[in-house]
Amino acid sequence: LKSHAEAFELIVEAIRESGYEPGKDVSLDIDAAANSFYDRESDRYILQPENTKLSQDALSTVYKEWLERFPLFSIEDPFHEEDWGGWREFKKSLPTSTLIIGDDLLVTSVKRLEKAIQEDSCNAVLVKLNQIGTLSETLDCIALAKNHGMKTIISHRSGETVDDFIADLAVGAKTDFIKTGSLSRGERITKYNRLLAIYSERGD
Repeated sequence: LKSHAEAFELIVEAIRESGYEPGKDVSLDIDAAANSFYDRESDRYILQPENTKLSQDALSTVYKEWLERFPLFSIEDPFHEEDWGGWREFKKSLPTSTLIIGDDLLVTSVKRLEKAIQEDSCNAVLVKLNQIGTLSETLDCIALAKNHGMKTIISHRSGETVDDFIADLAVGAKTDFIKTGSLSRGERITKYNRLLAIYSERGD
């Protein structure tokens, strides 16, 4: 592919050819993971395959163009984890319906979440139990986010096992979403199977 935009075009085409309506039946998310393509020495974001070096403002413009063209629901980690001002200005420039999700920014830390709330840097938090280390700290992070009107997303991490506890956690903590990958591989499927079992047990 010659560009990220071309990838989105192909995904939207696939959605339509599958008989669904983009933006209604299926929406998209970017996990930009901007830390991974941020060059600290030049303070630029190196975007491939476009082979361009972008400032924070220029990258913001690219994201906004994608939001206008494609059925994007949310953007996770749009900028590097210490660019609090960039996050704040980006969030301020977008409609409240667009989720700006902090993962690397927050690392399920109450302390960093408190700063994000103060800075108004994001409106959703990715919650990873084995990132912060304890269930109590995880629940504290979820509660703090909810108390400030933020969306909460339970997620597993790379190297995940077939343990399905986070499905129970997502339901029990009444989080808004769960992020557990596409419908492939055992460590992902087991979470979806557990969600189906919970749905069947609850009967609602």
